[in-house]
Amino acid sequence: MNLPNSITMSRIVMIPLLLWILSVHFPYKNGAEQELLASILFVLASITDGVDGYLARKRGQITTMGMLLDPLADKIMVTAALIALVAYNPDVVKVWIAVVIIGREFLISGLRSIAASEGFTIQASDLGKLKTVIQIVSVVSAILAHHWFQWQFGWLIIPVKWMAVTAVYFTVLVSTISAIDYFVGFWKQIDHASKDRRASFVLSRRKGAGTQGAN
Repeated sequence: MNLPNSITMSRIVMIPLLLWILSVHFPYKNGAEQELLASILFVLASITDGVDGYLARKRGQITTMGMLLDPLADKIMVTAALIALVAYNPDVVKVWIAVVIIGREFLISGLRSIAASEGFTIQASDLGKLKTVIQIVSVVSAILAHHWFQWQFGWLIIPVKWMAVTAVYFTVLVSTISAIDYFVGFWKQIDHASKDRRASFVLSRRKGAGTQGAN
């Protein structure tokens, strides 16, 4: 197993660890250890998401296993974090919010699978990249908001909970818009592919008819 795939596997390994930290079975729940450890772990896992792809391209180590594991690890990580947060901090992450965001992830995966079977790819849009960044912020802030309502540094007050709520709802908004953007791009590509197939079919029929006439 090469280095990029090993990094991807490490992200998958982090997922059950994150769930354990956010569960009632975690032994250190009185202080802020639970929130801090979970936040650090999720940020590290999110960083590996970019590192493995960069290394795979730079080292020429793009493999079939990597192409399968990388998006799978991303989807499992996001799904696990949101489901855990529905129980861990339901004031910030509602059930319907988790359903919308997770549903969007599986919708895009489905569109990408269909696109691959049709011989084209759907490139990641700027909205999709923005969604990824906001999603990381929303998950981390929702974890921290479980312990802190706000941070105060002298005259500076950081409303942790309201930042978390804002980030989560903004994630829902951007996720919905980016899903529509992906679908429009997919529809244009699939429509173009269908027209090409019809044109190729008509051309082959005409050639076949011409050959029969010559015989």
